Amino acid sequence: MSDIPYLTDEHHQVREMVREFAEREIRPIARDCDRDARFPWNTVKQMAELGFMGAPWPVELDGSGMDYLSYILIVEELARVDASHAITVSAHTTLGTSPIVHFGTEEQKQRFVPLLASGRVLGGFGLTEPGAGSDAAGTRTTAVDKGDHYVLSGSKIFITHAGVGEIFVVTARTDPEATAGSRGITSFIVTKDTVDLAACREVGIGHADDLPKIDGVRAGKKEDKLGWRASDTRELILEDAVVPKENMLGREGRGFINFLKTLDDGRIGVGALSLGLAEGALDECVQYTSEREQFGRPIGAFQGVHFEIADIATAIEAARHLVYHAAWLRQQGKPFKKEASMAKLFASELATRATITAVQLHGGYGYTTEYPVERMMRDAKVGEIGEGTSEIQRIVIARELLGEVVAATG
Repeated sequence: MSDIPYLTDEHHQVREMVREFAEREIRPIARDCDRDARFPWNTVKQMAELGFMGAPWPVELDGSGMDYLSYILIVEELARVDASHAITVSAHTTLGTSPIVHFGTEEQKQRFVPLLASGRVLGGFGLTEPGAGSDAAGTRTTAVDKGDHYVLSGSKIFITHAGVGEIFVVTARTDPEATAGSRGITSFIVTKDTVDLAACREVGIGHADDLPKIDGVRAGKKEDKLGWRASDTRELILEDAVVPKENMLGREGRGFINFLKTLDDGRIGVGALSLGLAEGALDECVQYTSEREQFGRPIGAFQGVHFEIADIATAIEAARHLVYHAAWLRQQGKPFKKEASMAKLFASELATRATITAVQLHGGYGYTTEYPVERMMRDAKVGEIGEGTSEIQRIVIARELLGEVVAATG
């Protein structure tokens, strides 16, 4: 029987499988991939073969047929060893694939989801713009109706997989009168070639010759980031991109509503990733403080270390229940917006705190690349920014609690 009420024996089997894979295949390369900002195509291929890239999607769409909690466990366990691998799975699944699964036509699902769910190509989500970050309704990318197609023009920034990916869901304004606010925003599916054609052909995934590509969709420069360095992050540029009408995702003008639902899902994923980072940092602390000696005994014998480790371990238990509860609500088809924001807020701020503590307890060694805690600390910070900043999460939570008051004063 499970010791956590949300999880079954099958969930624990998934956890152990992912943990064994991460320790065997990812841990030995994580440091070098981070140092070189190298996208890990070989392990991404292995993750695709294990079904990680399509974990929650139906077998009929080339997914793994797992439930949502299993997917969250995969992200958590990958992040325990390396956050870059975890965000690769999370962004591909939640941001790149889920909008097509949830809002696409049957033809769109049959056309795009098998490529994504099998991991044959990678996907992404183009929302953030230079002038539209926390204010996502500030989208300036335009989509002009030309009869049998739209012409999309604009730029999306900080897009995971913008370089290595081939299928993207992007937002653009279809109503020329709606120059601000949430009205008139529509979602589209766009395609392009990966920037790593040679590497993809060598490993056998990442590129589909039979996927029609859209002229005018291209990747910009790769971002040189503080953390998640083995994850591909770039600008996604739309230069008079001719997008067929059949690539419109959902109804015209419903893009804002649909991407808010996608972000709710994404927040549970970032919560799981942050939880995994905190757990990994605690693992490193327990091992190091049990072995490192000062003043003639292990530093783990000192009360000050006891307090730090106890506080982090307690917060991890709280974060685990918040993340699993949000995932369970989502899996049961119940409302989960508030719970997703709570999970993401608490877990991401915990990850930052836990990894800073881990560096401190490692002393001077924690500030070197010899130990993974410095990488974990750098990886943790973006959890408080991506999928909505901590400030945005607090606004979402308060609005869910004070909805009528907010509406009355808005």
